[in-house]
Amino acid sequence: MSYSRFATVYDALMQDAPYDEWEAYLQKEVKAGSLLDIGCGTGELAVRFARAGFHVTGIDLSEDMLAIAREKAEANHVTIPLFKQDMRELDSVGTFETAVIFCDSLNYLETEEDVKQTFQSVFNYLKDDGLFLFDVHSVYKINHVFLEQTFADAAEEISFIWNAFPGEHADSVEHELTFFVQLENGQYERFDELHSQRTFTPEKYAEWLKEAGFNVEAITADFTNDSPSTQSERIFFKAKKSSR
Repeated sequence: MSYSRFATVYDALMQDAPYDEWEAYLQKEVKAGSLLDIGCGTGELAVRFARAGFHVTGIDLSEDMLAIAREKAEANHVTIPLFKQDMRELDSVGTFETAVIFCDSLNYLETEEDVKQTFQSVFNYLKDDGLFLFDVHSVYKINHVFLEQTFADAAEEISFIWNAFPGEHADSVEHELTFFVQLENGQYERFDELHSQRTFTPEKYAEWLKEAGFNVEAITADFTNDSPSTQSERIFFKAKKSSR
């Protein structure tokens, strides 16, 4: 997923995203230090983390997303090294005290092997006792909140229609998005995007974290300290790298 055209409208689509809550969650778990923001996108969280005092490095698969992240970092007077990399194959990014994959970016991995490979890759670039924090859509959210639903927004500059259909795999979803973007001449340009996401049970993620060498310290839900319930929508994992 290159996100080439999508990068230009991503922030408009995500304007109601709970960025404050992700930032609060991080600062509840970690106070400072070096941080790798994996799947950093347009840098909204990376910039917030840097302004809060973390030494942030960001990676993303989309150069177009990273270009916007660079502009945000410069506008906010923070230094954030940014690299185009695949989370499954991190390469020469340094070692970190904390690594995060927020905003359900991990759900773009569609196979068990992709998730396992990512966990091992993160493990390799964390310092001993380093923390790995991430969130994913729950099975309930994929199957009962997204599927067969239509979401829409009609703003003047950017409007969209978002349909969700069952994906190829179990507990997966296809997001079919149609955007209408106003041009300088007042006319609208249409473009379409198709995004696939998949999730797994908390037990599976915990199993794969342990296989990679992590100790799972907490599994919580929906920005609370509560354990996931059958209707939780966002599942959070806190894992620590154990010395081998």
